[in-house]
Amino acid sequence: MKALPFIDEKRLNETLGMHGAIDALERAFAGRLPTAPERIHLETGTGDLLLMPAWGEGSMGVKLVTVAPGNNALGKPLIQGIYVLFDKESLTPVALFDGAALTGLRTAALSGVATKYLARPDATKLVIFGAGTQARAHLEAIAAVRDIKTVRVVSRSPERASELGALAAGRFDADVADPEAVAAADVICTCTTSSTPVFDGHLLPPGVHINAVGSYKPSTRELDDAAIGSVRIVVDTPVALTESGDLRTPLESGVIQEEDIEELATVVARGRHRKSPDDGTLFKSVGSAFEDLVVAEAAIRHL
Repeated sequence: MKALPFIDEKRLNETLGMHGAIDALERAFAGRLPTAPERIHLETGTGDLLLMPAWGEGSMGVKLVTVAPGNNALGKPLIQGIYVLFDKESLTPVALFDGAALTGLRTAALSGVATKYLARPDATKLVIFGAGTQARAHLEAIAAVRDIKTVRVVSRSPERASELGALAAGRFDADVADPEAVAAADVICTCTTSSTPVFDGHLLPPGVHINAVGSYKPSTRELDDAAIGSVRIVVDTPVALTESGDLRTPLESGVIQEEDIEELATVVARGRHRKSPDDGTLFKSVGSAFEDLVVAEAAIRHL
């Protein structure tokens, strides 16, 4: 077998980029999505090992990725892994991807799709919780679909928050902030490893849109009941209802009802979700292997 091309973060951004990933995912959610079984999730004691396969009409792929919350203190990446793309007909391996880079791009790009359909068209003020890879990618994704002018960064690490704020300052009115900054937000992105809510949901203003991507376990939450109970909820996949504490816990306690939650594919097909400018909306994403496949296929087409 000949050597496979390796698509690292730099090459992925050069060949596809955020706009290309958003377009690819939007088209996928408007049509027939690839198939993805439930991911295999192993707890290692220091983090998690995830095995995520998917197959579509022309390709199939599998991601092997680790999530290690303690790596920040070690100076190592939170997410590491590899993605293998195969031709579906011949079953021949086509390419290898940096799994963390692919995860970062597709997660933020999917929030970009959700924001395009759910956030108010006149949204200009963004608050980001977290200051790592996902926070940076979400800044790019939200700015790709809305005319963002003000950015506030909230993080447990003042140094990393300042770094992201300085990075954003070249394009936006950007600064480090406290969690209370949500009171003036149009769009909020929670991109943290926190196991407890990161802000007081009672502070949310009318018409705000939230993208919550950090919590992917039943025992962890980035959002409290006040936030969850005040917004219309959209998910990337029904798995989010059981995998994420952000939804599972309030569903079990009766704060929200499953029949009131919609899937992103339904929203994209309909073309809208917001009934009035004052509607609060939440996009809760736990990630799916079919999202990796969509972005990997699009990147290969752009090579």
